Amino acid sequence: MLQLAQIRENKDAVVTALKKRNIDAEGVITQVIALDEERRSAQQTLDSNLNEAKKIAAEIGKLYKEGKADEANAAKAKTGALKSANQELDAKLKGILVELNDLLATIPNTPCYTVPAGKSAEDNLTERSWGEAKNADHATPHWELTSKYNIIDFELGVKIAGAGFPVYRGKGAKLQRALIQFFLDEAEAAGFEEVIPPHLINAESGFGTGQLPDKDGQMYHAAEDDLFLIPTGEVPITNIYRDVMLNEDQLPIKISGYTPCFRREAGSYGKEVRGLNRLHQFDKVEIVQITKPEESYARLEEMVAHVEGLLQKLELPYRVLRLCGGDMGFTAALTFDLEVYSAGQGRWLEVSSVSNFEAYQANRMKLRIKNKDGKKELAHTLNGSALALPRILAALIENNFDGERITIPKAIVPYTKFETIE
Repeated sequence: MLQLAQIRENKDAVVTALKKRNIDAEGVITQVIALDEERRSAQQTLDSNLNEAKKIAAEIGKLYKEGKADEANAAKAKTGALKSANQELDAKLKGILVELNDLLATIPNTPCYTVPAGKSAEDNLTERSWGEAKNADHATPHWELTSKYNIIDFELGVKIAGAGFPVYRGKGAKLQRALIQFFLDEAEAAGFEEVIPPHLINAESGFGTGQLPDKDGQMYHAAEDDLFLIPTGEVPITNIYRDVMLNEDQLPIKISGYTPCFRREAGSYGKEVRGLNRLHQFDKVEIVQITKPEESYARLEEMVAHVEGLLQKLELPYRVLRLCGGDMGFTAALTFDLEVYSAGQGRWLEVSSVSNFEAYQANRMKLRIKNKDGKKELAHTLNGSALALPRILAALIENNFDGERITIPKAIVPYTKFETIE
């Protein structure tokens, strides 16, 4: 959530920055400032009344002792009137705060100055690429290969749960598990502490990282318990530090975790969602960092490099994209997407998004840092997929099929305990 001070002091800059998201925020920002001025005025009046009531209360006893009963009674009546006015002011303040916070929750993060303008994925900038993106000699989409070798059963998943819930079998299950362990081991080697978080969250956690109210309709909701299935490991992992004050010397905090993820993906259809391309349940290893504001962009580059290292070890051709304002997530200040080339489908597949949220999530979560001089400030939060499994698995299967067998990348053979699927 944007900070009120940021909006008050830099109104024009905030409005200009949000134009990169193709949002005309002039009206809502003006409304926020007006509400905040109303809040501050009401708070000043309330504080003044409370101070006056305190002074009068101290005088009442003195007036009685001096035999000035009429003056004391008048003072008591005045404190009664002030109390009544203060109750009204307090109720007004609470109403303004609710309205103000609800309004702030609808405003996305302001993009970093390095974010390119644009309306859709077509306007994203390619930063760099690695490997040769070419179609396989025996180009075959993964949904045909997984059926041929009986390693993923999509129809059985439909029977058990519905479309988007595949069943991994035999070497397919072992390959999935091997990739998860490989990603976790690489994260540990890079200094990330592993956690196993809950796979359901409360509404406060969803709000803290920005999934609520923005993506309410995309999450599965257990209404009776008012809990949500996690759409990404980012949510429970980052919320470990909700309502926490960190000392400067604790930073950076680096955490990784494997979780299943659940997304309704309402409205998704067509060839781009076939097979493993878009699922309602999928596995992912997430990396999260909490840092000092002045270090967050260096940490972002570090996290992107970590994901690139994983893709290189898996021998997958990839490219790094800097997302434009129109394609960036609600809470992000800057996002890099990493896409691998799918040799069986002849197209690029997104496998990771690495984002710096600056203070946006920290402000929602009340996640602060106490510096050595005692000064308090909001932390910066970052997260990235390292990696999301479905499209990685799809690309591995398609890119390594030679017409007879699927060859496993050398880096994960120690985890799979087999070199081929045939």
